[in-house]
Amino acid sequence: MDAEGPQALCDLCMAQVCRSLDVLCSRRADGSMSLSWAPVFPQEMADQLLRKMAAKEILNDTTVGIFRNCKELRLRRASIRCCPVSAEAFRLALCPHRLQELDASWVSGGLTVANIVSGLASNPECRASLQRLSLNGLHVDWQSLVVDGGTHDGFSSLRGLRTLNLANTDLTDAVLEDICTLPQLESLDISCSAVTKLTALLNCKNTLRSLTVHRLRQLDMSPVRLLSVLSRLHALRHLDFSEDHFAVDDSDGRDGDETVRQILEESPKVLPSLVSLDISGRKRITETAVRAFVEARGGLIFLGLLATGASSCDVLSSHENLKVTGEANGNQVCEALRRYRDRECFIREALVHLYNLTTDIDKPQPDMLKLVLSGMQSHPTSLHVHLVATACVFNLTTQDLAEEMPVSLLSSTVTQLLYAMKTFPNNQQVQKNCLLALCSDYILQDVPFDKYLAATLVINWLRSHEDPTLQRMAVAVISILVSKLSTKETAQLGKDVFIMKLLAIVQQKAMDGVVDSTLRFALSALWNLTDEMPAAALNFIECQGLELYEEVLETYYTEPSIQQKVLGLLNNIAEVEMLQADLMEKDLLEHILGLLQDTQLDVGVRYFAGGTLAQLASRSEAWTLDEDFRSTILEELHASIMTWTQLEREMVSYRSFRPFCPLLQTWQPSGVQLWAVWAIHLVCSQNTSHYSSMMENEGVTELLRALAAHPDTHDDIKGLSGSILHMVEQLRSHSGSSNDQAGPGNS
Repeated sequence: MDAEGPQALCDLCMAQVCRSLDVLCSRRADGSMSLSWAPVFPQEMADQLLRKMAAKEILNDTTVGIFRNCKELRLRRASIRCCPVSAEAFRLALCPHRLQELDASWVSGGLTVANIVSGLASNPECRASLQRLSLNGLHVDWQSLVVDGGTHDGFSSLRGLRTLNLANTDLTDAVLEDICTLPQLESLDISCSAVTKLTALLNCKNTLRSLTVHRLRQLDMSPVRLLSVLSRLHALRHLDFSEDHFAVDDSDGRDGDETVRQILEESPKVLPSLVSLDISGRKRITETAVRAFVEARGGLIFLGLLATGASSCDVLSSHENLKVTGEANGNQVCEALRRYRDRECFIREALVHLYNLTTDIDKPQPDMLKLVLSGMQSHPTSLHVHLVATACVFNLTTQDLAEEMPVSLLSSTVTQLLYAMKTFPNNQQVQKNCLLALCSDYILQDVPFDKYLAATLVINWLRSHEDPTLQRMAVAVISILVSKLSTKETAQLGKDVFIMKLLAIVQQKAMDGVVDSTLRFALSALWNLTDEMPAAALNFIECQGLELYEEVLETYYTEPSIQQKVLGLLNNIAEVEMLQADLMEKDLLEHILGLLQDTQLDVGVRYFAGGTLAQLASRSEAWTLDEDFRSTILEELHASIMTWTQLEREMVSYRSFRPFCPLLQTWQPSGVQLWAVWAIHLVCSQNTSHYSSMMENEGVTELLRALAAHPDTHDDIKGLSGSILHMVEQLRSHSGSSNDQAGPGNS
């Protein structure tokens, strides 16, 4: 059970509605959707549906039309963040609601601040009800409100507004003047805007409690004048006057730094109500000034000191309730990741310090991993963020740490790693970090994510890179992922370009006489790619794979793990009737027969040698070599199999038993029948619950019964068949007692 528990029923229902919109809706003349029938939603549920549609990236001009039904879907706290919604769709779908909150940050589709303000102001109820408005990242376009020398209602018409976010906009001094006439304005964020003066803030000095002015690059005020304005904001409790330290050289930001110095040193005379101050990124801050500020403010609850060099000040640790962003310890770094989610400069800085802190951790830290994931998701196109974040992911999930993490968190994290691989295909360090994190048996085997996408990304990367370390990891990941794919997905990966790359790796290792994990993983990947995949098997042959594998069989005669993987693939080819002729080479089959007969070899090697020979010898009409040789093979098959001992370890797993069905016919030679029955007995004895249902569904149970009952069936085969049927019957009589699950694919 995931530590985070199951999803809420309401959340699952919302997701189902999102998936079913086409069925549930009709279309208006303008193409927008309208619910064909809907009950009156509980108000909070309408907000949840809108958020779910936005999260699933299906909210747009067409789908937002369902919210024109104001009676059934009543919005109060609306979020269309990052969605492609036009001004007209916004006006028709959202403006008629009695909104209390609206987040339209980073909306695409041409929607501007002016469109939103004028649309909201057109609803008399919204003028009074709207309390929170976030328009981060939008174009203001205020001039569009000017008509015939006059203006439409601006921000000042939204009389109930208390919180306003206009960060990362082209906000001007004139618009700020209008904003500051709002009678109840308590919180204002104008970070990274085009504002040059803050004098207008004096118009709301008695109400403004929180001011965020991070990185005002065009601010043109002397330190004296700036401090004069700030010090007269009598109600101010939170001030964020931080700066992007990456973007500021020694000549920039001095006026701001001087203002900060005075705030610190003249405390508490300046801004006496202040309990929260963020000055992260300010380069000229001293520990002496920080100590004086903290000691003078007994009620201080937050201090932002990331990238100032002053976060190690000893006075900070003596204040139990004081939260600090900085780099002195893990708490400060995590606080930075929480608070600065939308600020790339600080996320990068915090991740660097987190990486150093997590290099040698030995306890799982799911909260840290959540913060890293959040940073990556907030800055999906930032190479700088993903470079460090992917390294942090590896630190936090390496060795056994992943097994202690919530599965849903790991699933989301791996999805983000795949996004990074796809977004930054040419950055070797990002690719390396992602491969390092993916190269975990637990993650690859037990964590749900898009394994086909992962395999495709890794194979495509492998085709153009030769670094031995990364090559080993990539091949290891591919070998496991391929065994997890559906038949259709495996067929897509079995194209000649992928086969050729894996064969090239095998060939290089064979030429060097090397036996290492890269060779083993490459052989496993090829084995799984051709499992019940005739097209992939044909590609293997056309890429001269057979010639190479004959050499490998001879070169690595003393390496049973290599021999087993090579013979496993030859089994796959031998199962395809149209390809059996390609294996009809006497030298090759004599070599395989020798492996079958060699009692000194591992049973696994002899097992796969027998499988290849059994498949080829089962079709007398397709046999093109001399009959005496076939008779010898059939005799040796039976004799050899009777000397095998059952294996405790799981040597092989099967997608299906379909390739065995022709071998189980009553007219087949006993050597062929015996190999198939022994193989079924092997896997069933190791995982009866999984394979018993496969036997029933594919008719194998009936074939075994027919074999056991047939008068000409050899007693050795009857005995094994009866043993298999007995296992199946026992499982059926104790239904539900076993929860074992087989892992598909070959090791």
